Amino acid sequence: MAGSFNAESRTMNEGKMMLRLGDETLTAEDLMERMVQYGMLPQLLRELLIDRAIAKVEYTDEERDKAIQDMYQHLGLTTQNQLKEWLSRHGMTQVQSEKLAIRSLQLEKFKQQTWTNQVHGYFLKRKGQLDRVVYSMICTKDFSIAQELFFRIQESEQSFAELAREYSQGPEAQTGGLVGPVEVQSLNPTIANFLAKSQPQQVSTPMVVGNWILLLRLEKMLPAQLDETMEQRLINECFNTWLDAQLQQALGTAG
Repeated sequence: MAGSFNAESRTMNEGKMMLRLGDETLTAEDLMERMVQYGMLPQLLRELLIDRAIAKVEYTDEERDKAIQDMYQHLGLTTQNQLKEWLSRHGMTQVQSEKLAIRSLQLEKFKQQTWTNQVHGYFLKRKGQLDRVVYSMICTKDFSIAQELFFRIQESEQSFAELAREYSQGPEAQTGGLVGPVEVQSLNPTIANFLAKSQPQQVSTPMVVGNWILLLRLEKMLPAQLDETMEQRLINECFNTWLDAQLQQALGTAG
């Protein structure tokens, strides 16, 4: 059928690989040109860099078998028929699918071996950004209104939550001004700076942030903890930073 793709439609012509796609035959040079045209070259280079990095990572038979089993379970492939259908849909053999699982295993072991000993120091460096906060906010575009609301709060005429529901112009109005918990690094720097220096229940004077006038109040600071989930996240961050640097170097060389 025209336009259909058969994963087995690969031929060799004078020592060169060729790919048949319907009525079209693509050489290796054609494929490379298409990858550049479609912006796929960086992704290919990323995968090749990973392959090079993990090539010598060793694993046991038990680790291999578990990685393959875990991958099939994650994909919901619990019967042989489901596996056959999945392989057919992706144009793969079972051996090729098992290689994917083994590659993922090697990659995780590479990350652990390379960055586990560095993660504590990296956590301390990043902790201020990883801490989470719960805060209240009133958001308006009228400075005089913001001033009036500030004085009402200071004089305990109305609660912050009541005024937020009545006057705030953002989605926080639905929660009585309450926002979070959110990581400090996700906040506007002006907001983050105020909250980092505040005591709980301290209300800001009206502050200009972009086109808005804000009143802020810190409710709770939730310090980040280096638990198992955080450790894995930071190891992944270190790996991605390393890989991005390797990729830029490779693209510079390729260019």
